[in-house]
Amino acid sequence: MKIIFHLKKACLGITCMIFFVFSVTAQKPKFDISKDLLLVQLDCKTDIDDLHTAAGLATLLKHPDYKNLNYYAIAGTYGIQKGLYVPPNELMKLAFNENWADADANWEASVEKIAKLVSKTIKNGGDVWVAEAGQSDFTADWVKQLSHQNASIKIKENIHVVQHSDWNESVTEPTKLKYTQTVTDYHKIPDGNAVGNGTPGFKSKGKVDWEAKIHNDHLTEVWNTAIRLGNKYNGKDGRYLNKSVANDGLDFSDLSEVCYILNLMGIKNTDEFFTYFKVE
Repeated sequence: MKIIFHLKKACLGITCMIFFVFSVTAQKPKFDISKDLLLVQLDCKTDIDDLHTAAGLATLLKHPDYKNLNYYAIAGTYGIQKGLYVPPNELMKLAFNENWADADANWEASVEKIAKLVSKTIKNGGDVWVAEAGQSDFTADWVKQLSHQNASIKIKENIHVVQHSDWNESVTEPTKLKYTQTVTDYHKIPDGNAVGNGTPGFKSKGKVDWEAKIHNDHLTEVWNTAIRLGNKYNGKDGRYLNKSVANDGLDFSDLSEVCYILNLMGIKNTDEFFTYFKVE
């Protein structure tokens, strides 16, 4: 009911409403933790929200249910938007050790790395799920390379891309957006910046008492690093000013896509996230 209500305000006519309900109910993720691969692609340009998203992902990975989750993170997967990059390397190393790639520093090598990971996953009977914490330019490049290397791969069946942001789509190079939407199993979900639209809303309006629920030295360091770097770059030198973060809040809105993939859509907001993933 919430999904229908919010869409009704945004669409003109019942036809649009019916189509959306159909598309949501038709898209039921079936992530198989025993063989599937999760890719989290962070654009880091120019909003600092991806820093908090990385910390949120690191928190999720500490939960017993996801200790064996096969994942890989990529930083610098931006599109055609203007503005300065938000350097995340210190945080990425701390949060994910060697399990990440730096597409900002070396795009082609990162494309090659992901194409190999995806090919191996599919060869072993798994599917690949992509959380687009940014634009689809990087996805289009590695999918195209994968298809050139192995034309027998059924991309539409094995590669699932999840996007939550209209803005992210608007600053993806148009031909790459169309390619990604056409050849992959592309899922568009409601925006993770808002609460009550059918996906978790992970952008707080004020301070979140995450420290009361995260009693793990490594995760505490991860969150403190994400917050410190976020404050350092938020709105600086023409970068996007994230008002939630400027008001001592948190913004890991892109993690809504990961929650969709892992069937964690019942989590409402930032407070509930830290309650669910409480670490002692």
